[in-house]
Parts: sequence; C-alpha cells; structure tokens
Amino acid sequence: MAKDPVGKDTLLSSKPLFFRRRRSRFPEWAIASSYALSALVVGLLLPRLESKLFPDLVSPISMSVALALYSSVSSGMIALTGIVFSLTFVMVQFSAVAYSPRLVLWVSRDPTIWHSIGVFTATFLYAIAAMAWVDRSGSAKVPFVSGWLVVLLLLASVIMFIALIQRIGLLQINRMLAFTGDLGREAIEQMYPATSTLTSASIPDEFTKSPITQTVVYSGKPQALQALNVPDLLALSKQIRGRVEVMVSVGDVLIEGMPLLRVFGGQTRIPESRWKNSFETGLERTFDQDPKYALRLLVDIAIKALSPAINDPTTAVQALDQIQDHLLRLGQRCLEIGLIGDDEGVARLFIPYPTWEDFVQLALEEIRLCGATSIQVMRRMRALVGDLIEALPQARRAALEHERKRLDATIARSFSDIEDKLEASIEDRQGLGMSVKH
Repeated sequence: MAKDPVGKDTLLSSKPLFFRRRRSRFPEWAIASSYALSALVVGLLLPRLESKLFPDLVSPISMSVALALYSSVSSGMIALTGIVFSLTFVMVQFSAVAYSPRLVLWVSRDPTIWHSIGVFTATFLYAIAAMAWVDRSGSAKVPFVSGWLVVLLLLASVIMFIALIQRIGLLQINRMLAFTGDLGREAIEQMYPATSTLTSASIPDEFTKSPITQTVVYSGKPQALQALNVPDLLALSKQIRGRVEVMVSVGDVLIEGMPLLRVFGGQTRIPESRWKNSFETGLERTFDQDPKYALRLLVDIAIKALSPAINDPTTAVQALDQIQDHLLRLGQRCLEIGLIGDDEGVARLFIPYPTWEDFVQLALEEIRLCGATSIQVMRRMRALVGDLIEALPQARRAALEHERKRLDATIARSFSDIEDKLEASIEDRQGLGMSVKH
C-alpha cells in the first residue's frame, strides 16, 4: 500500500508486469514466400555443389524414370495447392456465415494453412529445378542427393496435407468456441492480478486538481487501438513529473481529432509523436490486452445461432458455457488496474479499463434479448447467473442480482403461457437437461 499526496490509501502497481507489448506478427504471405525462395535457392545451388563435390555420386534410377517422377510431382503439387486454396476459402466462408465475420481473420491466420501452401510451392519449384539437372550436358546421370530431396519434399507435402485436413475439425462448434475461449482466458491471465483487493476505477481527484498542461489527439484514418505500451507511458509521465490520463481504451476505434491522453501538472512538454508511439493501432481488434474481444466473439456466435434464419439455441447454450467460465475468472480477479504508480509510490498514470458491470452487460445483455423466447436459453442463463452469485465475492453480486431480475422480467414478458414461464424460470446448466436444485 502506498500513500498518495492527498493522504488516501490507494493500491498502486509500481511494476505493471501483467501488461505486455503486442508482438509484431510475421505476415502470413511471407511464410509461403520464404518457402518458395528457399526452394529456388536450394534448387540452383545444391546440384552445382553436388556435381563439384561428389561427381561420382549418382542415383540408380534411369533418366526417363527420374523425369517422369519429377514432372509428376511438380504437376501434382499445383493441383494440391489449388485444393488447399479451396479448403481455405471454404473455412473462411463457413466461419463468417455460421459464426461471426470477426472470426474470419483468426481462422485464415492458421499457420497450418500457410505452411502447407509453402511446402507445396517449395516442392513444385524444387522439382522443376531438379529436372534441369537430369542428363546435364549429356552426362546421362541423375544426381543422387538432389533426387532424393524431391522424394523427401513429396513426403513432407503428404504430411502437411493430412495436417490440413485435420485442421478442418476446427470448424466444429465445440472447437471454435474453445478456441475463442482460450484466447480470452490467456488475455485474462496476463492482464489481471489474482487478488480480491478492489480499488477505485475512476480517475483520482489529485489528477484533476492539477492544471492540464498537454493534450494529445489522434490524427489519421480510423484505426482500432490494439494495445498500450504501459511501461513507456509510465516512464514518460515520470520524466515530466506529471500525471497522465489515457482517454481511450483498448478496443476503441480511433477517429481523427479524438483525444488520446491529457497531462496534468507536467513540468515539461514531450513531443506528441513520443506519446503516440505508446499507442499500437491496426485495422482490427486483437486479444492481447482486450479480454472483452473474446467475450464479444462468443456473444456474436450465440446471437447468430439465435437468429430466425439459423434458430440453433443449443449453440447459444454452448457459447454460454464459455462465457460463464470467462465471467468466473474475471470475477475472481482485480479488474481495477487502471491506476498505476511509479517506483516512488506516486500515482502517475490512469488508464480506463472495463469494469465488472461492463463485462456482465456485454456477456449477457444481447443473448438475453435475442434468446428471450427460448426456454432452453433462459434456463441456461438463470443457471449461469445463479452459479456465479454463489461462487463470486460479495462485491461482484450486485450486477449479477440485477441481471437475474432482468432475466425474470424478460421471461415474464416473453411467455404468455404460465407453464412456459415456470419452465423457463428453472435453472438448468444444460438448457434442457437437469434442473438445478438449490
């Protein structure tokens, strides 16, 4: 516990280890390109080195067999690459239509897809290069090492094709939900400390009592805020001996002229470019510092399943299983992490982060409205809220009690038949399985 200048005990984080700068992603197209480039380099250099270092090392197969083998491999790889492209297109289209268009990016980034394309392309290019060294200069020889490398690449292509087919299983609803849930759980583990101590989630008074000495605004085309470099922001705020309030949160879309931060009581001014370097932006949201994004995707899957065109409440119930796990983990952690102090215990930086009420509303509000007429969904949601109320600390229960009242009101409004109301009001973890007795 550190005492701030106004004499109020405040829990400060002087070493925010749970913040991590987002790693730059290696472009997917560069994976396949690196395979192709490597195949060309090896195809041009290896036969030359082999002919100089091991001139007597030749393959026992005849020239006609070698040419037939290499040409078959090269032509087959082109067809296989077309199949891979078709599978990728189907996976992307299916995930967009059946689940959420925001999942398309993460499905298409599957490294198995891009490594498969790379291996197939490398096999094709190297087989073409190997054919050029069969009967080179009328030698009537087939290089040994170069020839067997074609066979090895062919075996690698078969293995990658099998792995690619296996990855189609990711499109199963259970695996897609688990995949999304795992990304959210990882973000929760990295961001929020496992403590029951709660602090204020609003900007402290000592910030606003000092004059505003600098305001930094965003300039450029609309971009999503993907991550904040918290150590850099803290170091800059300490350098100017002032306090900094970040005015946007991770996941926001930044628009021209939108305030990014304001400095209170700064003794010097720092160029805006240095402040802006701490804000990482991109075309889409990421999971790194944004647990709400995983919840957003899970909710998207649930409400799409509840749409009249699909009408699949069981998928919504399965999504609620993952949502309950997220809320349980969030409710057991300290979410009020926005007030950060330096190594001297002085509050230097305030960043807005979602509150517990924000998470609960995001996780349940839309599903409650879209699934209002589904007995299965209402029963599962009542069980979810009831389980969380029993498992979480007292400080987390007010929002859940409010949500339970909203569920009861929705059930009363949506079902005219008294029997349906009674059925929908039962707590059931499977939706329509076994009622929970309390």
